Amino acid sequence: METWIYAIGSVILVSLLSLIGVLIFPAEKQRTRKFLIYMVSFSAGALFGDAFIHLLPEAAEETGFSVMLAIYVLSGIVFSFVVEKIIRWRHCHLPTTHDHPHPVAFMNLMGDATHNFIDGLIIGASYMASIPVGIATTLAVIFHEIPQEIGDYGVLLHGGFSRAKALAFNLLVALTAVLGAIVALVIGSAVEGLLVPFMLPFAAGAFIYIAGSDLIPELHKETEVRESIVQLAWFLLGVGVMLALLMIE
Repeated sequence: METWIYAIGSVILVSLLSLIGVLIFPAEKQRTRKFLIYMVSFSAGALFGDAFIHLLPEAAEETGFSVMLAIYVLSGIVFSFVVEKIIRWRHCHLPTTHDHPHPVAFMNLMGDATHNFIDGLIIGASYMASIPVGIATTLAVIFHEIPQEIGDYGVLLHGGFSRAKALAFNLLVALTAVLGAIVALVIGSAVEGLLVPFMLPFAAGAFIYIAGSDLIPELHKETEVRESIVQLAWFLLGVGVMLALLMIE
């Protein structure tokens, strides 16, 4: 019951981040973009940190670092790649501009629903491993979701949605994370010995893919030395937060 309370509470909190766009978008565009870039740096560090400091060590402790564990990690990477290819959706983290176009709004909603459902699965499986691992994974997802939800809100506005409609659809799609967590918890209670050893390295692979293929390329678009140093500092701060959580445990 404690696992259920933590997991469902966490995915509801993550889902409510879909409302953040309405708070950010009234701000001046240049300031918003700079804030997003730093959040992208921070979330990349947090995702890498959670994958390598929490998820993989927890999985290795259960089964040992075997070839199968490596295959599960790779399966998370391959699955994330295939999902993006199938729905022709790029998991972008910056608002729409003339220089930074996005897919149509409904295609973005389909991709976001898939992504949030997987986030829910990951959070549910992480709490089944342990409460501290679940909390660390939830924080990594939150750090990742903030720039994503701001970007998604911008895509919907760009696609012709009113502010109220964009907000409602973004929240509705975000709630698929709750469904994902419930599926993980229900299936996990029946086959926990199979699901947790698979889902943790699978989640690590998905996080590595998101951070490496979606977030890091965004950072490389900035070549000015001072800004690159600041990005590195935010990246290391994201890793540091995950390391601090491990020390607190």
